[in-house]
Amino acid sequence: MDNAIYASLTRQSGLMREMRTVANNIANANTTGFRREGVVFSEYMVALDGRGQTLAMANGRGRMVDLAPAGMTQTNGRFDMAIDGDGFLMVQTPQGNRLTRAGAFLTNAEGELVNPDGHPLLDDGQAPIVIPAGARSVGIGTDGTISADGDPIGRIGVFAGPDPAKLRHEAGTLFDPGGAVEALENPVLRQGFLEDSNVDPVLEVARMIEIQRAYQLGQGLLDQEDQRIRQTISSLTR
Repeated sequence: MDNAIYASLTRQSGLMREMRTVANNIANANTTGFRREGVVFSEYMVALDGRGQTLAMANGRGRMVDLAPAGMTQTNGRFDMAIDGDGFLMVQTPQGNRLTRAGAFLTNAEGELVNPDGHPLLDDGQAPIVIPAGARSVGIGTDGTISADGDPIGRIGVFAGPDPAKLRHEAGTLFDPGGAVEALENPVLRQGFLEDSNVDPVLEVARMIEIQRAYQLGQGLLDQEDQRIRQTISSLTR
């Protein structure tokens, strides 16, 4: 295969990954606590022969998570909470503890605070938080202290985010931290609020158009190279 085709195909495959990522961002523009993602392109050199000749190839497999904060929506929900600043909440899943910025919770049959998928919210010691049966009022302080009928029962864990390059996005709004994380000493939580998605739909649609144009240009180059090779073969076989 011609070298130009090899180089173009690596770029085209990266653009396809970026298109899927942008489409997922747009689909989650209204998802509570969602963090937009991007594809990172890099260039690497491939040796063509033993004489030092190389070919530049594109690699679009890198992922980037945008940790920029988003706006908040007041819900007045008793167990709704939003982080004002940096950090993540932590929930317990069958695959291990996961980080999230989605702060909508409710209680299960055992009184544990869980997210809509049933994953327990963890305190600053990474243990589930249980609301006492019969509690009439539940308060969440700005530092994460949670109290029932005025009596403290625990402290919601807010954990420092690791290097964004290590975060691995899983289903919905969950992230695998990719390593150990530490609880923040002075978090700021807002009870009765939920954080919005940090996706800007207008910017994402504009980026989608740019990707489409870039892909079309790459496809045009592939078509030209294919035609050139066909003409060369036709000339040599006459």
